[in-house]
Amino acid sequence: METAHSADTAHHVDAIRRGPSVGAVPTGKTPSPERAGSETPQIATAKAALYTCPMHPEIVQVGPGSCPICGMALEPVEVSAHAEADPEYDNMSRRLWVSAALSIPLLVIAMAGDWLRLPFSAAARNWMELALATPVVLWGGWPFFERFWLSLVNRSPNMFTLIGLGTGAAYLDSLAATIFPQIFPPSFRDASGAPPVYFEAAAIITTLVLLGQVLELRARQKTSGAIRALLHLAPQQAHLIAADNSERDVALNEVQRGDRLRVRPGERVPTDGVVLEGQSAVDESMLTGEPMPAEKSAGDAVTGGTLNTSGSFVMEARRVGSETMLAQIVKLVSEAQRSRAPMQRLADKVAAYFVPVVMAAAVLAFVGWAVIGPQPRFANALVSAIAVVIIACPCALGLATPMSIMVAVGRGAHAGVLIRSAEALETLAKVDTLVIDKTGTLTEGKPQVSVVELALGSAYTKDALLSLAASLERGSEHPLARAILQAAAEKKLPLTGANNFVATPGGGIEGEVLNQRVVVGTERFLRARGVEFSAAAFSKIKNDDSATAVYVGINGRTEGVFLLTDRIKPTAAEALNELRAEGLRIVMLTGDRRETAMSVASQLGITQVEAGVQPQQKGEIVKRLRDEGRIVAMAGDGINDAPALAAAHVGIAMGTGTDVAMDTAGITLVKGDLRGIVRARRLSRATIGNIKQNLAFAFVYNALGVPVAAGVFYPVFGWLLSPMLASAAMSFSSVSVIANALRLRKTPL
Repeated sequence: METAHSADTAHHVDAIRRGPSVGAVPTGKTPSPERAGSETPQIATAKAALYTCPMHPEIVQVGPGSCPICGMALEPVEVSAHAEADPEYDNMSRRLWVSAALSIPLLVIAMAGDWLRLPFSAAARNWMELALATPVVLWGGWPFFERFWLSLVNRSPNMFTLIGLGTGAAYLDSLAATIFPQIFPPSFRDASGAPPVYFEAAAIITTLVLLGQVLELRARQKTSGAIRALLHLAPQQAHLIAADNSERDVALNEVQRGDRLRVRPGERVPTDGVVLEGQSAVDESMLTGEPMPAEKSAGDAVTGGTLNTSGSFVMEARRVGSETMLAQIVKLVSEAQRSRAPMQRLADKVAAYFVPVVMAAAVLAFVGWAVIGPQPRFANALVSAIAVVIIACPCALGLATPMSIMVAVGRGAHAGVLIRSAEALETLAKVDTLVIDKTGTLTEGKPQVSVVELALGSAYTKDALLSLAASLERGSEHPLARAILQAAAEKKLPLTGANNFVATPGGGIEGEVLNQRVVVGTERFLRARGVEFSAAAFSKIKNDDSATAVYVGINGRTEGVFLLTDRIKPTAAEALNELRAEGLRIVMLTGDRRETAMSVASQLGITQVEAGVQPQQKGEIVKRLRDEGRIVAMAGDGINDAPALAAAHVGIAMGTGTDVAMDTAGITLVKGDLRGIVRARRLSRATIGNIKQNLAFAFVYNALGVPVAAGVFYPVFGWLLSPMLASAAMSFSSVSVIANALRLRKTPL
């Protein structure tokens, strides 16, 4: 139902566009006084009071209504976890059933009156039809006349302009023929000498349009199913552990940052946080798509909405309410579903001229039939003009793009791909160059112990060396310390207390563990602490510039070294191979040393590497590629990637990265899995194909329907189209476009 975008319309709807801010509306729930301040990730009741047009997202108003531009029924800005009553749907359904109940006997009287030999005169029959048709047209079709009038006031012609003209003309002509038959000249009368009436056409058209509206509203409700399914992932309550270790159940919106929560087997994690104690396996398929549960223990992060499959654990809430990943996903999906794709511009341009062209075609059809058509000329002319106006309603044309986008965004959300804009979704299929950051994108983004190397002649085993170093590192907060502790934990090595702990920034740490003097740090730090160091003992690792070396000295002698590297993500190679197979050019962009970058690139088969670049240089490199005529996508996760993400045609952020990166990018991969780029491209291609199918259907439908309705083929084939069939065809076209768009829900990714 796209409409012409007239500049004159802007001032009529400006007040609505400046409606209340969506994000500022309160939750509508009142938490307990001692726990006020948190907000549930489920969309609040008050927010649902804001409505917007799915085709004109700049239109926002409080409460349901009609779009002042296109006349389409407004829908809630946010979707609640539970299906709420739809007043527009209920209203249209009630009008449909009453109109259908009156239209059926009206149709029988009009079409089969002579065959049934009803004991009524033609005049009496007309009055009976008037009595049945008036409630249908004036009450059942009143919303359409309201939108028809609004389109005239706003100078924004749309489908309701055509419906109002068609049904209004048929009803008023029939009303005049019933009350004042004497005013019609002989040429306007039928064989019985009475002017024909079209009450059944006006009533049936109104009923069929109501049916189309009901089917459309029901189908549009399904597009919010993806959001509602996401909202249902969050439990309604949490098990709160008080300071005295007692437990009680509280509503989810009462949970605050820092609260301790217990998660039992089979329950969903209530909010984002970190495991404090206990172990379990958590099903994170809602984020990653992976069927295997992830092992969780103390220190591991957990995400609200994921499913705890086995053990019980205690967690600390870190992000609550609107801060959780689930709430952010819902927000991103809602915003993206109302964004507009560039392909919509084609429909916009066509719609800008469509209604005037249809009106001209209806006038030409009326004149043609009235001048050279068979008798009764006026009746045939009126019927033909009404059929043209009704069948040409641009409903299918306007729904072609937004319906596909809405369904695709929901499909992507369930595959771990958050689409922030329709433009990004459409452009991704055309990308031929992928610029990709290294740290946090191709790699895990955190150091891990990859090698434990003993010095020549060392008296220790690797596990003993790691246990001593980790025992000392427990007193440090350095990222390298966490890596060493993680390596010891993975091997389940015993840790003991450390005495006389001293940390030197930029150097290392020292202390006593099991009555042994342990020094951990750089080569320079160990030498400065009087630890004997032999470079020859570690000669085989000197040429590995991609790793960070942390040496361990015990009792004055260097006993070993840990090599810490940023491991490549397990799925990176698979994703890049698939993207290369599709013809994409891969460029690595990183601020790290070239030696480190080339080590990662060689493992992943990347031949073009830009290393040692500053954040602003990343954006310049992306712009240079664009200037070469490339369609560029940039994938990154950090604040330093934001300029490049903004400069690219499509920015792809890692959901494990910074908020700045995600705010800049058009697409976010929830868990940073690069295979999400492959899935997003598949979804992009499927969506573009679906939109093209919808547009093609809409264009072909109108290209064939208007000439048939106008009677162009009547002289050759004798083809005519009644207004009732035209209305049925118009409704069918809209439902067909919606049904085709809903097929995207089953698209394999």
